Amino acid sequence: MSDISLILIIVVLLALTFDFINGFHDTANSIATAVSTKALTPRVAIILAATMNLVGALTFTGVAKTIGGSIADPFQLEHGLYVVVAALIAAITWNLITWYYGIPSSSSHALIGSLTGAVIASAGLQAVHFSGFITVLGALLFSPVIAFTVGYIIMSLIRFFFRNGNHAKLNRRFRLLQVFTAAFQSFSHGTNDAQKTMGIITFALVAGGFQSTLDVPFWVKAACAVAMAFGTSVGGWKIIKTVGTKIIKLEPANGFAADLSSAMIIIMATLIKMPVSTTHVISSSIMGVGSAKHFNSVRWDTAQRMVITWVITLPLTALLAGLLYWTVAAFV
Repeated sequence: MSDISLILIIVVLLALTFDFINGFHDTANSIATAVSTKALTPRVAIILAATMNLVGALTFTGVAKTIGGSIADPFQLEHGLYVVVAALIAAITWNLITWYYGIPSSSSHALIGSLTGAVIASAGLQAVHFSGFITVLGALLFSPVIAFTVGYIIMSLIRFFFRNGNHAKLNRRFRLLQVFTAAFQSFSHGTNDAQKTMGIITFALVAGGFQSTLDVPFWVKAACAVAMAFGTSVGGWKIIKTVGTKIIKLEPANGFAADLSSAMIIIMATLIKMPVSTTHVISSSIMGVGSAKHFNSVRWDTAQRMVITWVITLPLTALLAGLLYWTVAAFV
């Protein structure tokens, strides 16, 4: 076996590890509201999320191509495989740190920041496609604002149309509806998040000379989908607790509004082939829903902690990936 083939195997294993961690790290967000409002038990919610993530991950590939070619050109990188190794190790490390502390950080920010940092360390700033990077960054930055707004609007409409309804009866109905919105949310998560890892593996295949296009092979799609579904089945209770209980006190109508608005934003981003942070979108939707209920009902101290983590993820993962690349390059 050649050295390049061995490195590619390492890349694939690291990428699937990242997808597995993403499964219990980010997918927890998609079922947090349904678990918090007792629309679903944790076990049933996790099974539902794992199944729908698998289906979603096998459905689209547009985001994968965006990730594979927008940040840098894998055809031009001399040490592209080492770049991917450093990026994946940095992203995995960041995900594990934020998971340990129960902070809903963005796997998307971690992966994109890490890839950018490793590319810069390998080939300099000129190797980064800043037009593509800015486009991707714009999607990551504006999607939470849109999610907050949509969540606020949907919750306001629900409050208006059901203002005279029976509270207990409405709770029962919205709990039932949450089963469907949780499934939709998990499906949308799979359509966007799993593709990022597909894009990274495809980037490595091109950089290593194993294929000449950014088309995602079926085995990559299947492997990433299964890895994310398996990770989801493990669950992520720390993240569920933060998203489901520490932003606002959720009721079934709130959970329904947050799930519906965030799933709509994520699936729209997938359709236009843009990666977004499901963590940011879901958390922002919950904040928007809470603000529609009452501005002070949002626990802004938790929200502030999350926003700080979002802001520092890109630069810190880029720095970590750059350091890791130089470390790897020193031994090869």
